[in-house]
Amino acid sequence: MRYGMNPHQPARIVGGNGPRLVNGEPSMINYLDALNAFELVREADRATGLPAAASFKHVSPAGAAVAGTIDGVASRTWRVPTAASGSLASAYVRARDADPKSSLGDVVALSRPVDADTAELLTTVICDAVIAPGFESGTAGRLSAKRGGRFLVFEADPTLEPPVLERRDVLGVTVEQERDAVPVESVLPTDAPLDTSARLDALLGLVVLRYTQSNSVAMIRDGAAVGIGAGQQNRVDCVRLAGAKARTWWLRRHPVVDDLPSVDGMRRQDRLNWQMRFAGREMTRGQRQEFADLFGGDALRAYDDEQWRAEWCGALDGVTMTSDGYLPFRDNIDHATESGVRTVVEPGGSTRTGEVAAAAAEAGITHVQTGLRLFHH
Repeated sequence: MRYGMNPHQPARIVGGNGPRLVNGEPSMINYLDALNAFELVREADRATGLPAAASFKHVSPAGAAVAGTIDGVASRTWRVPTAASGSLASAYVRARDADPKSSLGDVVALSRPVDADTAELLTTVICDAVIAPGFESGTAGRLSAKRGGRFLVFEADPTLEPPVLERRDVLGVTVEQERDAVPVESVLPTDAPLDTSARLDALLGLVVLRYTQSNSVAMIRDGAAVGIGAGQQNRVDCVRLAGAKARTWWLRRHPVVDDLPSVDGMRRQDRLNWQMRFAGREMTRGQRQEFADLFGGDALRAYDDEQWRAEWCGALDGVTMTSDGYLPFRDNIDHATESGVRTVVEPGGSTRTGEVAAAAAEAGITHVQTGLRLFHH
């Protein structure tokens, strides 16, 4: 490998049947992202029957989605037609659009072979690698030319199943465990009061958690993870982080954010970053002045107005929240209600699960217990 976790750490692969390296010189993190990301999309495809995509950064998904509708905001942002809805490209557009600030320089994982439309899309975004189970004629070569020929292209074997046992060496200690391979569809109760859309979102959410650094919570809407809270030391911070990301995604759909004045010469990613700061009310003091200089005083006054945010977020609905571990207190539910959550899927089994279930019922939220913990480290 080019290097290990950091440039000063030499690294090499010593065994196993990994993906075929088509182009580039990957680091250890590139391999870890590619391996985990492909398992996520492969499992999501199996569970839902739809093409799946993930945007991976630092061994957790920034976004994940199955093929579906591309709304007007995503269509304009990523310069793809809404007619592409249902395609493999649509899955990646929806995955990347969830948290485009985090997706910058991502590893792209796709559950189906790369077609011409998806390859064209990938040439227009800032990403570092792609892993897929195949490439239609000419697409691998076109992608290999990206980033001056340094773009990483991996081809995964979709029929290859990982070994039953996993081993890890940590500071001279080797630990071994059975791979987590319980099908998520087998633990989602068939009698749970979920319609087709909520069931699909629950399945995707559970798969996302299986490949996200714990503790983790995912918020899914219409087949796309619009908010992922990963790697927190307590559960409620996961919920708050996922909820903040979901609300920012939703606020980007408000005309006040979507219709910010165009600025000559501004790159798409810079505009996206400003829109996310604006939507999430995240600007520093210095950024406020820069924002006013770029977009005008009316835009700054809108930034300071909380009323339109509150009204718009009040319309966010139909979100399914999945949790990789049990929800220990009802405050998780209280925070979830602020992000349009209508279904909660969690392992259950804590001493306070009854209180959590009661809080969900009080908020009109469907509460589903799977009995399956999905910690991932």
